[in-house]
Amino acid sequence: MKWSDYRAALFDLDGVLTPTTDLHMRAWSQMFNDYLRGRGVAEPFTDADYFFYVDGKPRYEGVASFLASRGIAVPRGDASDSPETDSVCGLGNRKNEYFNQVLARDGIDPYPGSVRLLDHLAGLELPMAVVSSSQNAEAVLDAAGLTDYFAVVMDGVLARELGLPGKPEPDVFCEAAKLLEVPADRAVVLEDALSGVSAGAAGGFGLVVGIDRGAGAEALEAAGADLVVSDCEELLP
Repeated sequence: MKWSDYRAALFDLDGVLTPTTDLHMRAWSQMFNDYLRGRGVAEPFTDADYFFYVDGKPRYEGVASFLASRGIAVPRGDASDSPETDSVCGLGNRKNEYFNQVLARDGIDPYPGSVRLLDHLAGLELPMAVVSSSQNAEAVLDAAGLTDYFAVVMDGVLARELGLPGKPEPDVFCEAAKLLEVPADRAVVLEDALSGVSAGAAGGFGLVVGIDRGAGAEALEAAGADLVVSDCEELLP
């Protein structure tokens, strides 16, 4: 890995920098399984469902994708829907409540290997951005002590304000590179989600690195990863 060949690094957050995937999986599982039981659906929400239907996508798209897989049709609703509303947005907001409770209670520590890579890239003065579908990215970065590493945080809140489609479309990565004033083909995308890897591949980025935290190396390569590692530390010289 020759970082001198590139001019920027674009990091996904959950599963790449912080183990928030575990928190998200617990929140999604609690929300969906409570909901499925209430509807009399026997087949539970599983870890495999998380990786295939939810991981890396904007929250409401994840809700809609999973519900469609179970043949459940509810109104989309609106982002202002209360967490008690039986709509795509209501369920997404319900999950967010669960996540924030877990984050406030347990906090979050970054992956040590990710911090070592961030320190190395900061030493090279390589511009870095976080590109996350999460609307909680700022809170997670702050809780993990990572905020100061990043010149740009392209999260779900900013993407919605700018009218950008979420992953697997490449727009959020492209906009982050633009904000860093770096062409896409000179930037590295680091992602653990299949949808995020697909977004990096579709955006014509110089290198798409898959971080295998459970999706599987073959699946990440099939989604478009040029390189797959199990931890960011493997990308150090």
